[in-house]
Amino acid sequence: MTDNIQLTEDQITKAAESLKQLRPAYGAILDFYKQIFIAQEDSKDKLQIDPIQISEEMLSIKANEEFPLINLSEFVIDAKASKMLLIKICNIIKLSSTDMASSARAILKAIDAKEFDLDSLFFGLLEEDDSVFEKTAKKHDIKKDDLAFIVYNSIKPSLSICAQQLSTYFSKDQPWTKGYCPICGSPPMLSMFEGEGGERFLLCGFCWHKWSSRRLYCAFCDNTDSKTLNYLYSEEEKEYRVDLCDKCKKYIKTIDTRKTERIIYPPLEQVATLHLDIKAKEMKYESGIHFA
Repeated sequence: MTDNIQLTEDQITKAAESLKQLRPAYGAILDFYKQIFIAQEDSKDKLQIDPIQISEEMLSIKANEEFPLINLSEFVIDAKASKMLLIKICNIIKLSSTDMASSARAILKAIDAKEFDLDSLFFGLLEEDDSVFEKTAKKHDIKKDDLAFIVYNSIKPSLSICAQQLSTYFSKDQPWTKGYCPICGSPPMLSMFEGEGGERFLLCGFCWHKWSSRRLYCAFCDNTDSKTLNYLYSEEEKEYRVDLCDKCKKYIKTIDTRKTERIIYPPLEQVATLHLDIKAKEMKYESGIHFA
């Protein structure tokens, strides 16, 4: 098992600038997400989260059955810090040229008028209660997807720190053979090759926990048949490939860190490879993730 990924503001900025030089067309969207990611990393230093306690008996049961340590609803979040971050994210979005600007302004207006129940949204997301978002979006004339994006990104630092705390329950030599996150059971957002031997790691699409994985393997359907596992690759982007599974028709993007010397910050890499998502979907493959 591995720790969560965390970089300083300067490192994130350098990572974004490197990507902008490589892909100028992504300049505006990288600048936008860079601000959000820096705000999230800064928020981590202010979090107060009591570690979740798991008994040895329960840990043994979950390990033997390869169940994730917790359900999404069991994540501990710092509501106060998340509210502060939400306001900061809304102010970033409000000044952007994105389609979410009007939603951000509406949220800030509702917060100022004390008409916004942030706690219900935070816990509604963890409970996967879509009705909370539908009601709130309708009441304040906000796009539901915009609301979900902003709320998720506001609690993401809490999720990441909580996952980092929980990762101490795992031995570094303890194998995890499933494709879903050992912390929360969510599917992976990205795949990475690291080290001289190209060890493969998966990154959770919800809490961003990072764990070791088999190399020839579909994380979404457990397929290990080399005849039905393929990938897309371009000589122009040697550090990237898209792993495809012909069994479940899902894909995952992979970063080979051995083929580049620039700073790798996975959330930025996810943004800077949207063209790979488009290519995979044109080939009738679907993403295995469902998170903002």
